[in-house]
Amino acid sequence: MSRILLITVSLILVLTNVTVAQQQAGTQRGVYTNPLKVQLGDPFVLYTKGTYYMYGTGKAEDRGFSAYASKDLVNWKPAGQVYFHDNKNGWSDPNTPWDGAYWAPEVYEVKGKFYLFYSAQWKVNPKKEMENFKIGVAVADKPTGPFIDLAPKPLFDPGYPIIDANVFFDTDGKSYLYYSRAAYKHPIASEIASQMRKKGKYKEIEESWVYGVELKSDFSGVIGQPKLILRPPVKLDDKQAAWESLSVTTGEVNRRWTEGSVTFKKDGIYYIMYSANHFGGEHYAVGYATSTSPLGPYKKSADNPILHKNTDKGGIVSGTGHNSIVYSPDGKEMFCVYHGRTIATGAERVVFIDRMEVKNGKIIVHGPTTKAQNLPTVQK
Repeated sequence: MSRILLITVSLILVLTNVTVAQQQAGTQRGVYTNPLKVQLGDPFVLYTKGTYYMYGTGKAEDRGFSAYASKDLVNWKPAGQVYFHDNKNGWSDPNTPWDGAYWAPEVYEVKGKFYLFYSAQWKVNPKKEMENFKIGVAVADKPTGPFIDLAPKPLFDPGYPIIDANVFFDTDGKSYLYYSRAAYKHPIASEIASQMRKKGKYKEIEESWVYGVELKSDFSGVIGQPKLILRPPVKLDDKQAAWESLSVTTGEVNRRWTEGSVTFKKDGIYYIMYSANHFGGEHYAVGYATSTSPLGPYKKSADNPILHKNTDKGGIVSGTGHNSIVYSPDGKEMFCVYHGRTIATGAERVVFIDRMEVKNGKIIVHGPTTKAQNLPTVQK
């Protein structure tokens, strides 16, 4: 073999190895692939001062929350633990089921401060309930914390367990909290429940519902009474009934969920995205509803679900849900950030980010994807 030919072959092999390495890392020149190299559930992304920060359920060494940082929404580096349950105002109990249930953190920047909304098990539990979830608010000077609870108690107590806080800031200066009433000890009569009882599958079906309520400007509490926003369908002929009841009808569990909501406004329309079915199962999926008011009434879309598994079509992704929304660095592209599972990751939840569109009252999510696609746009 000639010297020139040998050099050429060697160069080809080097370039091939670099390309393979880049593909294995989830990125290569100008493109990226899902899932990202982040193992979190319930991912939420904050953008501030040129950097993205991702928060989610899991991966905190000491019960609480950790964060990741990125400049491009694709390549993420650990940013350390940002919230610790035993801060001076800590109100939760880590010695309860699910290690205190530190779930679904979301961080918002308001007037130079950063506010962390999250759910956990409240240590005030005279009835010894297994699910005593409440929502807390902690504050920090930086997106990486340390976050300290605003008060040594939850934001408020509606009288039932609640999770999955999401805050919407309206253009009139008001802010609203959306959350999910846990399904725990919340059996609901419906045609689905009657059907399952007749078939001998379940005696009752518990449900989780999404509520909304106005927040005080300093996040010290709520204003007025929570309003029911979304719930699972009651009638079998409801267009949403089939997909929102899969965890029940396939025999996974005797619960129907409406949870993991995120609310935003575009062109005068209020959109609320939500997840249905068991977060630990293959049928976890996302739908949405629209309204002309932040607290409804909301009408679910006939196009639901808009994000769901693709394993039934030859794909490798299932369990897609609990999403948040973020924009590209130049603000031109809208992305849906969510967790899912692949055949390779098994039960481990990993993060996906796919483009989405909102036009004429409709949401389209271009996912779940596992093929290479362009990096988020960065040019100003």
